[in-house]
Amino acid sequence: LDPERKFGVVVVGVGRAGSVRIRDLRNPHASSAFLNLIGFVSSGVLSLDFCFQRQFLQAGKHVLVEYPMTLSLTAAQELWSLAEQKGKVMHEEHVELLMEEFAFLKKEVVGKELLKGSLHFTAGPLAEEQFGFPAFSGISRLTWLVCLFGELSLVSATLEERKEDQYMKMTVHLKTENKCLLSWIEEKGPGLKRNRYLSFHFKSGSLENVPNVGVNKNIFLKDQNIFVQKLLGQVSEQELAAEKKRILHCLGLAEEIQKLCRPEK
Repeated sequence: LDPERKFGVVVVGVGRAGSVRIRDLRNPHASSAFLNLIGFVSSGVLSLDFCFQRQFLQAGKHVLVEYPMTLSLTAAQELWSLAEQKGKVMHEEHVELLMEEFAFLKKEVVGKELLKGSLHFTAGPLAEEQFGFPAFSGISRLTWLVCLFGELSLVSATLEERKEDQYMKMTVHLKTENKCLLSWIEEKGPGLKRNRYLSFHFKSGSLENVPNVGVNKNIFLKDQNIFVQKLLGQVSEQELAAEKKRILHCLGLAEEIQKLCRPEK
């Protein structure tokens, strides 16, 4: 690619992530050299608005979208087909995989045989209308489990809700391909601090929570670099296929969880 030729970028939504994106695009970085910030839209439209992403792809634009890209597996498959048809990059941001804690965990679990594990996430209340069902708004935790232990299948899922107290607890039981049980809990309510509690038991010992492994530096910029590598054709077909498979697997699980917790919908 001619270094003179830059990809024009429009940032839609200037919340926390959008503001960081704009800052990274304005600062000189290796990947920013290929990107030119044309403008930004302060949008009341959800990043989860599937039609929005489809319009960009239809118009022949590459798309970088926050996770989850959609709130349904079918919609995600449709977007991917459209991107492939148009020869465009459809990139779903996964900054949680660029965190120091994840790098630590990845090293820790390598070559170990899992017996059982749990991941419990707590945080303040989150509006479902805005961020989707907890299995979708918390999909970064599910992505951690899938990246650490491989494809998972759903055993059971329950949802406890007290709307008047703005309290919600989703409890999901999953199993690995080796039939090891993993539990995933998303708990949100007033007074709950943003925290992640981990417990993984292996044949060779246990891992309880992650030590303080340092500050997560420039995770949005690292994600931007991955996007640019895709634009420049520097990511192999195998890597792209594996990533797509993982993202669709997690969205499919999130959808199954929602159906179990809310059978009427």
